[in-house]
Formats: sequence, structure tokens, C-alpha cells
Amino acid sequence: MPPTATLPHPEPARPVLSPLPRLAAAIVPVAAVAVVGSLATSPNIPTWYASLAKPGFTPPNWLFPVAWTILYALIAVSGWRLLGTAPATGSLRRTRTLALWAFFVQLALNGAWTPVFFARHDPAGGLVVVIALLIMILWTIRLVLPLDRLAALILVPYAAWVSYATALNAAIWWMN
Repeated sequence: MPPTATLPHPEPARPVLSPLPRLAAAIVPVAAVAVVGSLATSPNIPTWYASLAKPGFTPPNWLFPVAWTILYALIAVSGWRLLGTAPATGSLRRTRTLALWAFFVQLALNGAWTPVFFARHDPAGGLVVVIALLIMILWTIRLVLPLDRLAALILVPYAAWVSYATALNAAIWWMN
């Protein structure tokens, strides 16, 4: 019986960043967005936000920090997983680059919404930002899916919450 040829097993792609810098690269930007959001929101909840007409589907104020804490943790985990991908093929490498850009653009839009809506007291401007944010989250999910399915699925609750937030922002703008 002739010997069978064995193909060399390619080495698995190593993450671009080692674990600790990758963890920092995933957590620090998300934490910065959370801090900006908290600083812009907190002083305006009992004053400006309390004075607004709001729709019946507005959740109680205590729910927002709980929801966002969970979502920010999920966003950081998704980013950590995305940063850990290192596809070897050309098209997936390009997809990864786009996914990283989309991920950080949506994070920047997330960070922009709170100051626009709360600090500037601008529901119309907030609506523009949150619609762009929702589009970027959905595009990020689409781009991340072929790279790391779990990283993409982790962002689905975020997309759902931002969809709800978009409807809430639109209703507040309409009613005020």
C-alpha cells in the first residue's frame, strides 16, 4: 500500500494583539463611552429630562443604567473577541478591517448620542445620531458574523435596545 501524502497543517492564525493589550483595547474605549454617557446624563435626569413629555412605553429611570451596564459588558466582550480574530484569507482580512472600523464608529456614535440628547437638550439631534448608531450596529453585526459568530450574536441585544431607544427618542422629539 503506497504511503499517503499528508498535507502540512497550517498554524492557526494568532491574534494580532496578545491577551492583555487586547483586553485593554476592548474595555478602555467602552468604559470611556460609559463614563461620558454617565457624566452627560446624571445632571439632566432630575431637571431637563424629568420635564419632558414622554410616551407610555418609557421605562423607569433606574432601568437605563442597569441595561447599559449589561450592554457595555457585552459590547466589550464582542470587541475583545473581534480583536482576537486574525483571518488568513484576503477577503476575510478585509472584512475584519471593515468590522473593526464599524465597531469603533458605532462606539463613537454611542458616545456622541448622550451629550447630544442630554447635555445639549436636543432630541432631534439625538434622533439623527441614534439612527446612525443603529445602522452602524447592524452593519457591525453583519461584518462580524463571518469572523466570529458569537461576537456578532452578542451585539444583538444591543441592537434591540438601541432600536427601542430610537423609538423612545423619536417619540420624545415628537411630543416635545
